[in-house]
This record gives sequence, structure tokens and C-alpha cells, in this order.
Amino acid sequence: MQPGATFILEFANKLNIKSILRYALHLQTWSPFAPESVEFTTLNFDFHPRSVHGWLINLGFHIERTLTVSHFRIGWLKRIIPPRLLAGIDSIFQWTGVLVQYSPSVFLRARVAGSVNPTPEKKNVAAYFKCPECGQSPLEITDQQILCPVCKRIWSISDGIYDFRGNDQ
Repeated sequence: MQPGATFILEFANKLNIKSILRYALHLQTWSPFAPESVEFTTLNFDFHPRSVHGWLINLGFHIERTLTVSHFRIGWLKRIIPPRLLAGIDSIFQWTGVLVQYSPSVFLRARVAGSVNPTPEKKNVAAYFKCPECGQSPLEITDQQILCPVCKRIWSISDGIYDFRGNDQ
């Protein structure tokens, strides 16, 4: 990522109230307080917030904002409280994420603090992509578009984001 680039991350938080209660009641063996991640089911991991913060900082990111979400992910509560009201209450608690992270999900917004990797040249970036239509690689990249030299498909680049979702032809 380029210096100053924004990185948004959502992760499953192992240090949530439900995990803490299950651990206290001896209903799970892993500790929600331990820093290592846990695979609670195949290919599904929970992470400790301090670990995630540390990894990002070590990679050269500056964490700008932390939001906690899904504070009320409890079936019986969702059945008795109207969804709009529950979502409104949850949105009030999201901003507590900077202080504590005890919800099942955490969102982070981080920015690349310094030059982690030099910005690749456009010709090198082109080598990372292949045409979704015909499989051609490399593609031709300008400031505003991506062109396949074989099938002549064109895709847009908007604010530095390569958009292969639709054909701009």
C-alpha cells in the first residue's frame, strides 16, 4: 500500500462477552484473554484486538479509528426488541471501540504511516492482473483505465481502485 493509503479491516473478536462468559463457565477450553488467534471452526478464526493492533503497527500502519459492532448478537434479544431500535442502540455503542472491544466484531481504519514498500510502477502492477474475460496477462494500464490487448475489453480505475466488476466498453 502507498504511504497515506487507508486500510479498513473487520475481524472476529475473541475477547467478546459471550466468549468470556463461556470461558468462565468452563464451556470452552481456549482463553479469550490469550493473544493468539483461535480457529473456532474450520477456517473461521477469532483474533485478540491487541494482537491485531500490534500486527498493524508492526507493518507500518497508524490506527485511526476502532468501532465495535454487533453488541447485541443474542437471539432472544433480537426477537423481543424491534430491529431498528436494536440497530440504533448498537450504533451508540460502536464508538466505545476506542476504549474497549468486547463485541463479536471489530472494525479498524488504519493508514499507512510511512513507506512500507515503494510504490510499484504501472507496468509492474499490470503483471498482477489478468483479463477476467479472456485470461490475457499482462494488461495495459493507464491512469484511468485497464485495457486487454487481446479481447479489447476496458475497465475503469477510479480513485486508484481497479474495477473489474463491469465492462466499461
